[in-house]
Amino acid sequence: MSIPPDHIAIIMDGNGRWARQRSLPRSSGHQAGVKTIRQVVEHCARLRVGALTVYAFSSENWQRPEKEVSFLMELFVRALRSEVDKLHENNIAVRFIGELDVFPHALREEIRHATEKTAANSGMRFNIAVNYGGRRELARAVTAIAASVQRGELNPDDIDEALVTRHTWLQDVPEPDLFIRTGGEQRLSNFLLWHLAYTELFFTNTLWPDFNVAELDAAITHFSKRQRRFGQTGDQIEQQNQND
Repeated sequence: MSIPPDHIAIIMDGNGRWARQRSLPRSSGHQAGVKTIRQVVEHCARLRVGALTVYAFSSENWQRPEKEVSFLMELFVRALRSEVDKLHENNIAVRFIGELDVFPHALREEIRHATEKTAANSGMRFNIAVNYGGRRELARAVTAIAASVQRGELNPDDIDEALVTRHTWLQDVPEPDLFIRTGGEQRLSNFLLWHLAYTELFFTNTLWPDFNVAELDAAITHFSKRQRRFGQTGDQIEQQNQND
């Protein structure tokens, strides 16, 4: 098995199409998707991946049919209640990123409970993006920085990439090494726009409920064969590797 990335980010796409192919309601696809999340989290923890970030609910998903959104809110609550103890037992720290104050009270309480219960865990960081949008994240960061400048706490000349990062929701997590999107689409869909600048991208036609440990391993193997140059030449990277 290849050395795993330190941080993996995933867009879990295809639940609805998976259900439609089986003449099932979309809710069945979302329920099947939860089982896949469980398998992926457990496997990443076994591989000692440092952080896993999944796109569970975007800020644009509120435009979906009201019945589906309501079901998703209920599913989130049930999933957190049933999974948090096992996550805690496996030393996984759960974090939620996004604008959380718009969610129903019951879901906000489960989010708070899961976050507090696992906060001191030292194993894998499991980041769940809910009501999250990459552009909104950047807008919030810029607004906070502008306010600091206006108050005289910050000089505009001191604004750099590191400062912007410190104002994002993933400020204390290394940038993703590997991005995976299931379901056949090949776009970022407003996910982690600031953080994916040098991330290796892996797209698969497999619908999320059918994504399994073997496919995750295949994505990691693909990642391990990539030469990450970060603006340098291949020759420079080879020389550095020889010197290490």
